[in-house]
Amino acid sequence: MCKRSSLVLTVALLLGLILSSCKSPEKLAKSINLAFSEPLSIDPGLVVDNVSTQYVQQLFMGLTTYDAKTLEPKPWLCKNWAVSADGLVWTFALRGNIYWVRYDPATGTATKKRAVSAEDIEYAVRRAVDPVNGSGYAYVDYIIQGAQAVNSGQSVDVRLIGVKALNDTTVEFTLTEPAGYFPYIAGLWTNNPVPREVVEGYGDRWTQPGIIWTCGAYMLASWEHGSTMVMKKNPYWFDARNVSIEQINFNGSAAFARYEAGEFDLCNVPWDQLARVKADPELSKELRIVPYPCTQYLGFNTSKPPLDNVKVRQALSYAIDRQKLIRSVLKAEDKPAKSFACPGIFGSPAEDPSFKGIEFDPAKARALLAEAGYPDGKGLPDITYMSWTGEYRQEVAEFIRQGWKENLGVEVRLAHQEFSLYLKTVSTDTPQIYHLPWCADYMDESNWVTENFHTAKSPNNPKWYGPDAEAFDKLVEDAGSATDPAVRKKKYYEAERLLCVEDAVIAPLFYTTLAYCVKPYVEGTYAPMGGDWIYYWKVHEH
Repeated sequence: MCKRSSLVLTVALLLGLILSSCKSPEKLAKSINLAFSEPLSIDPGLVVDNVSTQYVQQLFMGLTTYDAKTLEPKPWLCKNWAVSADGLVWTFALRGNIYWVRYDPATGTATKKRAVSAEDIEYAVRRAVDPVNGSGYAYVDYIIQGAQAVNSGQSVDVRLIGVKALNDTTVEFTLTEPAGYFPYIAGLWTNNPVPREVVEGYGDRWTQPGIIWTCGAYMLASWEHGSTMVMKKNPYWFDARNVSIEQINFNGSAAFARYEAGEFDLCNVPWDQLARVKADPELSKELRIVPYPCTQYLGFNTSKPPLDNVKVRQALSYAIDRQKLIRSVLKAEDKPAKSFACPGIFGSPAEDPSFKGIEFDPAKARALLAEAGYPDGKGLPDITYMSWTGEYRQEVAEFIRQGWKENLGVEVRLAHQEFSLYLKTVSTDTPQIYHLPWCADYMDESNWVTENFHTAKSPNNPKWYGPDAEAFDKLVEDAGSATDPAVRKKKYYEAERLLCVEDAVIAPLFYTTLAYCVKPYVEGTYAPMGGDWIYYWKVHEH
């Protein structure tokens, strides 16, 4: 979902950390200070934004997590999983040595409550899809038998959906169709276990310090809303002996000046200060720029003229100089995008040399526009390109608008709205052209093409229908249910070709990177989707 606001490139910058160049002194510091925006929630079942998920990752464990190098799912809360021959039944065996813990801020003590059980998973999944709870990510579980019917408000008992605790340490999922990517879904934060007795005993207050039970590497010690949050190391965590950072201090201010003053150990670099940081002899040594699994793109509402003409859409896409956009506006190290899904996503053709996408070609763009009946833009109906305020969005829009004017003779009106209002506009009355980011929830094309553009299983903001859209639906459905990786890749390749080239329903702009500064005494491993995050970092004494 398009929860990936400008916060992604503000906050997610803090998430990645590659191995620093510092040497390893004998002594380690016990705390780390992070410039980190406040989460909207730390209730796994209600979280919908990329900021909050990173807090949840410290406090809770999912059935699976990501391998930091391969980005493939690996056991986490579970020790293994198995799938039936027909691909419909998935069984996960829990470790059995993960415990719920409550931290008392008044006494500074941690109390082990009980083991995390399969029933905690079953309860969490049913809670997530129950419309009473209003989970914004319920849709990821629609592949579980009965889940979509429950969430749609049909008279279906939530207890009948396809998730069941077979015993204390075994949970079983029954799906509506085969899905080779299900281990990603099983480990998604939405399906993290939650303790029923605390959730139902305290209601909305259950995530407050002193009340909340957690099962991750850290416990919630304090939360000053609008200011700071502190987490303490969980002494009962299964791998606590390898956690060297005993306290995480999150501060809601992401002011880069405070990083420069030594108040934070790492902080994002605002996009408009990146050039200065690169040129600074000291800060440049602390600068890290790494890929992040997000794509910025333009969507075309194919139901509104003249965007209902495929040649107009193709012409607009061919007339965007993506490389110049990155070089002159973003001044970052983002990469021009030719596909919707970025590099690193299973099934993405982003790094396939045979997938050309739509590259900058003004001559071809002009020819297509003329074929559409609008030579040099003459007679073209009014077009509005809408985006949201903040960061570089307006600058990007102005660059693209100017390029269309110079290369095609097309005048486009720009409009901008505050982000929350903008998202509402896109979902209710999609503009002719709109700008959105999409970042991975899990590392499979299903999360990209299916959940964004399938005509029945997504918001389908482009209002894309007709024979090609039906062919696209069939491709992504077949790819999702196929078990042969080669078959899945081939079908996703064709789906991306229809989406980005043949029908030009969207114009991919660029694959994003993260730019942040980190002090040389911080040592850790960067993983785009979190991976082994914070709990396996080290802060050397300084």
